Amino acid sequence: MDYFLPSSKQGSGNSSNQGDLKWWQLSLIGVGCTIGTGFFLGSAIGIKITGPSIVFSFLLAAFGTYVVYNLLAKMTAQDPQDGSFCYYAKKAYGQWAGFSCGWNYWSSNILIMGSQLTALSILSQFWFPNIPLWLFATGYAILSIGVVLTGNKGFDKVEDFLAIIKTAAIIMFILIAVAALFGWFDLETKQVIVPNSTQKLFPEGFKGFWSSLIYAFYAYGGIEVIGLMATRLKNKEDAPKAGVIMLVLLVIIYVLALGLAVIMAAHGAFHHKESPFVTALESYKLAFFPHVFNAAIIIAGFSTMTASLFGVTTLLVTLAADGDAPMVFAKKIKKLKELPLPSLGLAVVGLIASIITALLLPGKIYEYITTAAGILILFNWAFIILSALKLLELKPWGKIISFIGIALILAAVSGTIMEKSIRMGFFISIIVVLLIGMISFVLQKKVWNKASGAK
Repeated sequence: MDYFLPSSKQGSGNSSNQGDLKWWQLSLIGVGCTIGTGFFLGSAIGIKITGPSIVFSFLLAAFGTYVVYNLLAKMTAQDPQDGSFCYYAKKAYGQWAGFSCGWNYWSSNILIMGSQLTALSILSQFWFPNIPLWLFATGYAILSIGVVLTGNKGFDKVEDFLAIIKTAAIIMFILIAVAALFGWFDLETKQVIVPNSTQKLFPEGFKGFWSSLIYAFYAYGGIEVIGLMATRLKNKEDAPKAGVIMLVLLVIIYVLALGLAVIMAAHGAFHHKESPFVTALESYKLAFFPHVFNAAIIIAGFSTMTASLFGVTTLLVTLAADGDAPMVFAKKIKKLKELPLPSLGLAVVGLIASIITALLLPGKIYEYITTAAGILILFNWAFIILSALKLLELKPWGKIISFIGIALILAAVSGTIMEKSIRMGFFISIIVVLLIGMISFVLQKKVWNKASGAK
């Protein structure tokens, strides 16, 4: 799926001016591509941390997401690029910014793959609780690598089909939940827990609500890639409209599903090893639902993980071609359908690291990896806003909205420090950022400055 493959390519700034997408098509593609295990499973951690107020977390995150998408769409309309937000970062602040943005995005996707891999393994334990996480992780990793090795012919059609499954699974939950609440099932009792006080709405207090923001933002992750697809619109000016409709649809789906979930089960019933939507319907004894829903989530999660594997593989080739990674990673094997084997190899190393970590820390790994991946995504979103502030001529109100977006991102990142169970994810992300920053600093001093002087 070429829209999962961002590029930091500078070159001559070529762009795809001939688009074939209508704005409503981009909106629907965005909904399907954004929904993943971050919502299906990661939201359970958010509910556990903050309770029913997770709904407000998702509304705030939606506004922050809109700010990022809107600015990226405006930059795309002004200067359409086949590249990515990394192009705009480099254009605004220099090569260090493009390098940092590219490698931060690569790292976040490696962690997203680990997060998805762990989620798939946790969900598979629903049927086979005695099989360890690492064994499931190994199996899914091998299967995903196998898909990459076959090439990406027809992958768009497969992804479209899987996107329908993801969306249909949520709609199925909403319909069943509404039917259950209205008593359409032949049950003696029905459980409805309405949070009619501040204590019930925020059972973990403001600190818990603050900490939950990262999981709300994580569920909208991928919006930046959909912004890149604006170059495929027939009318580039329709990009902001497409983003607004996409977010409205996502907010309706997310808020409605989560709102139903939190009033159908007690706050303490939610945990990271089970989808909150399965937890919500447990008391209704619907034998078929957990199995069907679990299977749908696994299919959806596998599609997201495989798309990420395609993405990081191709991104590393582009980084190498731009001089932002060793040239060995730009090498493609002709006998293997032009497969970028070195780039794929490094991505596989990341997958193996996730499997090993799942073996060593089976109880906490999903929370740690998901938190770190979410933070790294938000760092890239901050790059987008900061680039827009320099490249676009924003009106005063536009600048205020942009700073509110940055404030929400900082709130989501800092909130992870407040919650002990996810704090390690914050430190993992900081280590990654510092490592990229140090490498960028060295390259700026020893390579890029000399190259600029030579010119």
